[in-house]
Amino acid sequence: MMARPWNFSAGPSALPEPVLRQAAAEMLDWRGSGMSVMEMSHRGKHFVEICDQAEADLRDLLGISPDYAVMFMQGGGLGENAIVPMNLIGRRGQPAADFVVTGHWSTRSHKEAGRYGNTHIAASSGTATEIDGREQGPWTWVPPVEAWQVRPEAAYLHFCSNETINGVEFTDWPDTAALGAPDVPLVVDASSHFLSRPMDIARAGLVFAGAQKNAGPAGVTVVIARRDLLGKALPICPSAFDYANVAAEHSRYNTPPTFAIYMAGLVFKWVKEQGGVAGMEAANRAKADLLYGYLDSTSFYRNPVHAAARSRMNVPFVLRDESLNDAFLQGAEAAGLMQLKGHKSVGGMRASIYNAMPLDGVRALVDYLRDFERRHG
Repeated sequence: MMARPWNFSAGPSALPEPVLRQAAAEMLDWRGSGMSVMEMSHRGKHFVEICDQAEADLRDLLGISPDYAVMFMQGGGLGENAIVPMNLIGRRGQPAADFVVTGHWSTRSHKEAGRYGNTHIAASSGTATEIDGREQGPWTWVPPVEAWQVRPEAAYLHFCSNETINGVEFTDWPDTAALGAPDVPLVVDASSHFLSRPMDIARAGLVFAGAQKNAGPAGVTVVIARRDLLGKALPICPSAFDYANVAAEHSRYNTPPTFAIYMAGLVFKWVKEQGGVAGMEAANRAKADLLYGYLDSTSFYRNPVHAAARSRMNVPFVLRDESLNDAFLQGAEAAGLMQLKGHKSVGGMRASIYNAMPLDGVRALVDYLRDFERRHG
């Protein structure tokens, strides 16, 4: 059997090989049921067991208290950009929400929410700035929390804790009380670093994540919401997207993405076997240190993100001579290093090194970077 290539796709991304093998083994017959998971009723006892166990394992991994509902929904992270405001923006009367904008996805979140109420940018990194005596370009840094201007009347404060395209990551989640807005809950889009490190869910009012980065295949979105925020949806919110309905029916208000939930449940168990989110954080730190360490050691490649804001999951970089981009990508693919082309909005290259990417894959990438530089530098 040929070795599988190293898949650096930003999403849908690589899944752990043991998860894929277990799913293949259970494809035609899940635990003697005589059915594939894809053929089961979402209200039947077999799928109820699968769904409830996935929720229990996720609660265990992240220490989620009973004060929070865990929901498996459809629509992806982009869908949640509409579903969140439809559920929360009007909870304090006049619809209003604040945003910290640090890249592509938080920009889209802010724009989408504007369809449902008044929105305000509390902070942005969309302009160049000077940090430590060096100029940082737009979307390559994180605005200091003390500079955030949050309206006390806002229904929530939204930020993207890891910008997949721009490679910017928040290392901590702020306390809105310290921002002078104790009644404004955080809404966190954690899609592209979910389960990659410990997260203090209790600091947020709502956390959502498309599964297709670290938690499973495309098709299911995890939503973790404080229960006191439920039941205040706008009248225009479809009943299937009303968090109160979804939570009350344990993610089975309507037909959920059953197979994607099953796959996510297998990933949750795999993460537990790796030492939980603390074990994943240690592994991810080692991978990121190796890759950034090499990029910083040479002028042939450059990562544009300020060191304090660099993502452990998504590593954008550019070649000094961008006329070599096509040759770089062709050589990478020939070497079994796939999906390294950067997003069209920023260009260059991007290596997404999610949980399922082993250290050996990053070593192979660094070896290729070094060899390409030797031949073209």
